[in-house]
Amino acid sequence: MTNRVLSVFILFFLSTAVISAQSREEMIDKIVKEAENNSQLEHLAHELLDVVGPRLVGTPQMKNAHDWAVKKYNSWEIPARNEQWGKWKGWERGITHIDMISPRIQSLAGRQLAWSPSTGKKGVTAEVVILPEAKDSLDFVEKLKSVKGKFVMISMPQPTGRPDDNWEEWATKESFEKMKTQRDSLEKLWDERLRKTGLSRRELPKALEEAGAEGIISSYWSKGFGVNKVFSAYTEEVPTIDVSLEDYGMLYRLAEYGDKPEIKVVAESSELGEVPTFNTIAEIKGTEKPEEYVILSAHFDSWDGATGATDNGTGTLVMMETMRILKKLYPNPKRTILVGHWGSEEQGLNGSRAFVKDNPEIVNNVQAVFNQDNGTGRVVNISGNGFLNSYDYLGSWLYEVPENVSQHIETNFPGTPGRGGSDYASFVAAGAPAFNLSSLSWDYWNYTWHTNRDTYDKIVFDDVKNNVILTAVLAYMASEDEETTSRDKIVLPVSRRTGEQMTWPEPRDAERAGMLED
Repeated sequence: MTNRVLSVFILFFLSTAVISAQSREEMIDKIVKEAENNSQLEHLAHELLDVVGPRLVGTPQMKNAHDWAVKKYNSWEIPARNEQWGKWKGWERGITHIDMISPRIQSLAGRQLAWSPSTGKKGVTAEVVILPEAKDSLDFVEKLKSVKGKFVMISMPQPTGRPDDNWEEWATKESFEKMKTQRDSLEKLWDERLRKTGLSRRELPKALEEAGAEGIISSYWSKGFGVNKVFSAYTEEVPTIDVSLEDYGMLYRLAEYGDKPEIKVVAESSELGEVPTFNTIAEIKGTEKPEEYVILSAHFDSWDGATGATDNGTGTLVMMETMRILKKLYPNPKRTILVGHWGSEEQGLNGSRAFVKDNPEIVNNVQAVFNQDNGTGRVVNISGNGFLNSYDYLGSWLYEVPENVSQHIETNFPGTPGRGGSDYASFVAAGAPAFNLSSLSWDYWNYTWHTNRDTYDKIVFDDVKNNVILTAVLAYMASEDEETTSRDKIVLPVSRRTGEQMTWPEPRDAERAGMLED
């Protein structure tokens, strides 16, 4: 090659690189401006959370959410579909109303638990009693006779409804320590009471039901003002309700002092038989490498104590808004950009596990998966999840993220493989480079995770907008990357607990027939 030809080649290469860099900078600038100046987040949040509402697997509201998402994507000219992966016990929540009618009248704060049997419109009225205290499991069988015709309280009464940080701010050190000592003692006594029944926490409600109890009352305090966690019932014929800490404590004291409180519970619900379960999938088809995939990931379902705003409404909103922006600004990506809104994550990553199992041709050609789940906060941590060379590609993509977004993020490379907790783990187990965009707390674990307070007003839209910019830039960079990402894994260390060599997590199939008898 002559010097003249070599010089022309170098100039061409440099000019191409400059054009490429300029093009990349222009695209990222457009993404930022669209996210900041034309955000659809609040409108999407209203439609999903206020109109559709909670998204418990097996409910009509879950199906409404899937249909809403497909319609919304189609309005953006993004092809979308609902893919059935299994079936579930169908159930729909109705009205819950709980009133104390003796020794005085007061409406109580509470609700039936998911999949609780219905009381019917007339409701059930009965005395409230505390779980019988027994010497051992045989004695408990005898004591069970006393619960017939009664509502039975099965949770420990909390000595305080103030969270610890409130005590820490206002109490004397001696008073705070005294309270914690008393609470620890009560917890040990209550755990001992439960242990002596000889039954697990799941078995206990069924035993009380079989003994003729009219219903079960629980209270799962979430260590914050006015907030309880709301999960599922284990009874098959009688209602199970969760009551606020404040009202539960009052009922407990009345029963303990011999005032024989009575309540009327109307907890309407409908059993709907076997219903299909879905994932919603949408995609922007790639132009140069359409058979390679950048996957945006967020679970769509929620518990239904509230509307699932931060678990995982916010993750859902991030992925939908990212797809809207990319379709508008980057309609012809190099690789296919696919979004998965997974069903039944809350019962064991079922939707994503089913997708991974059913779509090996996609999973085997994943460039990267970006998952967001844990709350409304701005992303502050990303792990390489045990992929040996993750720093090389993920680090280079993150470098292009605007500094006002990336400055909050700590990285951990190569990290260790995630084994659960959210849907990225389904892909990691299959060897696909998947990364969780882990966010700032905003008291997530106490106030919104699976609680009766996980509502629209808890969303911090500035932080969610931050996460849209991050996700959109990462998806763009992953799609444009000339190289296919490495799947090489680290050699895992010896477990300190077992002394044995740790192994990579194994893929697991979904629960395909949830809560349905064989």
